[in-house]
Amino acid sequence: MHGEYKVPGGKLVVVDLEVTGPHELSAGGVLRDVRISGDFFLEPDDALEAIDAALEGLPADTEAADLAARVRSALPAGAVLVGVTPEAVAVVVRRALARATGFADHAWSLVHRGPESPELLMALDEVLLEEVAQGRRGPTLRVWEWDRPTVIIGSFQSLRNEVDAEAAGELGVDVVRRISGGGAMFAEPGNTITWSLTVPSSLVAGMGFVESYAFLDAWVLEALADLGVRAEYRPINDIVSAAGKIAGAAQKRRPGAVLHHVTMSYDIDATKMLRVLRIGREKLSDKGTTSAAKRVDPLRSQTGMAREDVISAMAASFRSRYGLVDGDVTEAELAAARDLAQRKYLDPAWTARVP
Repeated sequence: MHGEYKVPGGKLVVVDLEVTGPHELSAGGVLRDVRISGDFFLEPDDALEAIDAALEGLPADTEAADLAARVRSALPAGAVLVGVTPEAVAVVVRRALARATGFADHAWSLVHRGPESPELLMALDEVLLEEVAQGRRGPTLRVWEWDRPTVIIGSFQSLRNEVDAEAAGELGVDVVRRISGGGAMFAEPGNTITWSLTVPSSLVAGMGFVESYAFLDAWVLEALADLGVRAEYRPINDIVSAAGKIAGAAQKRRPGAVLHHVTMSYDIDATKMLRVLRIGREKLSDKGTTSAAKRVDPLRSQTGMAREDVISAMAASFRSRYGLVDGDVTEAELAAARDLAQRKYLDPAWTARVP
């Protein structure tokens, strides 16, 4: 078995191993001929052999935390690891055992439609997630286009705690609830860049929840770097630069598929955002800031590029690394999304599921 894992902000870690025993991957199977490799840095030289030896003979169903602990305890005193951690070794072993796939193993399609209503954008996410889960659609990168200003609240957020309904009404801002968790987002046509990745579960196999966020956001960091923006992932779901937060991500999982979407601020009307979003003092203090308006730094100021050019450049960055062909949703998918938008995302009971 073979596994690969690019450490967020670090190096590539690779494992080749075999599993032997009466039940192989279930109880009874054990790890054999474990060989860790990669472009990381490690001192002393024999630390690599110590890592391999620590994993040799372990049960194939050993949890990631126990694998990492075993690696850490086996390292020679004073060992230096750069670009790799015991936790990363554990992840790559679990990915090998799960027969995980990589970005380049899939045929990706790009869906970029014209402006659509907030409820339809939400419904398309849910429909495409089910289509990928059922194997009727391959991995998809979708660009959203908003047709009106919108507040999007997380699946588990309180509506009244997050949104000033009176201000939203006065300013003509819609409010929708998405199926993923996380915090409220403010989006406006022309001022927001939102992407969805809808992927088979195999792409994040062997990863914990936090690791999968970093893994699925890695292409965004690469694309931003191509634009000259130095950004990094900040657990669990933020992309930040020295100038401030650039984007936030959220996920929803189904058996067989994962939805991972990212909202990036190209530009922002901070005054309007602060009128419709109730951002508490505790949340601001947690971010180490005194002004909510300073928490988000738009891509426009960092790139000097038109929004359409940023989107095109980011898509080109993805295409150059992993391949990407232009596509669209099918008529059946669009019909299902329109129906779902009416039944669910326009239903006040859904929007206020947590009052």
